[in-house]
Amino acid sequence: MGETYYYNQLNKQQQSVYYALLKGIQDVQDEFLIPRCEKEELYEIFFRMRLDHPEIFWASGYKYKYYPDSPNLIFVPEYLFKKNKIIEHQKAMESRVEKLVRPALSMSEWEKEKYVHDFICENIRYDKLKKPYSHEIIGPLGQGVGVCEGIAKSVKILMDALGVWCMIALCGNNPEKGIKYRHAWNIVKIGGTYYHLDATFDNTLSTGEPSPEIRYDYFNLADKQIFRDHEPLIAPAPKCDDGEHFFYKEKKLSFTKIEDVYKRSLQAAKKGKTLIFQWRGGYLTREVLDELLTEIRKAGNEKNKTAKVHLNWPQAVLQVNYQNSNKEESILMDDANISEQINS
Repeated sequence: MGETYYYNQLNKQQQSVYYALLKGIQDVQDEFLIPRCEKEELYEIFFRMRLDHPEIFWASGYKYKYYPDSPNLIFVPEYLFKKNKIIEHQKAMESRVEKLVRPALSMSEWEKEKYVHDFICENIRYDKLKKPYSHEIIGPLGQGVGVCEGIAKSVKILMDALGVWCMIALCGNNPEKGIKYRHAWNIVKIGGTYYHLDATFDNTLSTGEPSPEIRYDYFNLADKQIFRDHEPLIAPAPKCDDGEHFFYKEKKLSFTKIEDVYKRSLQAAKKGKTLIFQWRGGYLTREVLDELLTEIRKAGNEKNKTAKVHLNWPQAVLQVNYQNSNKEESILMDDANISEQINS
């Protein structure tokens, strides 16, 4: 059993509804009684129960009936599959999760987190067609495709299996910014401290030639960092106050001096390796970016190479690949802002 964060936020009456829903759906019942509650309240409890329990991938929606004087509702769940298929998929998913986490069982919490993050970035393709199963763990873990909801649920179920505290965070939409739908990611607790982990955003950024480079732009961020390009949460979550242990700083790839950018760029150009770094020497303004690009260009010129640069502006992360000088220099703006309809 993993962290049931949303259950712990409910009052006693709501918890009894939550538990009845969980038991009935786990048993794949066609219909069952739950304590009576308001329509909007039931919607929220059902939705949050599924965030706490991503292993329940077959429950896609519901209807309900009631008698005027009854203290209960007759809950009628809607399932993605027929009952015999659910049991078959359930066994396959349990076996899949057990097999996936086995190599990481003896790792530290941080190593387990990185193991799960890297698995997502290396093996899951973002599903632009947004199939129904892509919102559940069966998409990423069974079919190798998923959207943010399915990916966040997959991260949670793997972290749960590895004994690492993990919950699913959810932000709202923002039509004024062109963000139509909600977005889901994770909050993890590593060494007793809470951090944001958005494997979907890193997944969409993990590209490159000749082979994809795993990105860690959204690995262990504080609130201040994540909300540079994420909308506010629609439900309360633990505060993430530690902004000192994000991935690039831990790996000494967070630079505050222009000369450090030049030195590391020169090494990358010489060795033909990808350089991914974060700029932490003040705001990344256009003027500062021009300075960084000048150093990156200078390092390439010394090795007779041109640079292909990917820029994640909100997180001030640059990916630099050097190529033969006969190719044109290019600066590409990365957009990791993936949002979609969250199933409820």
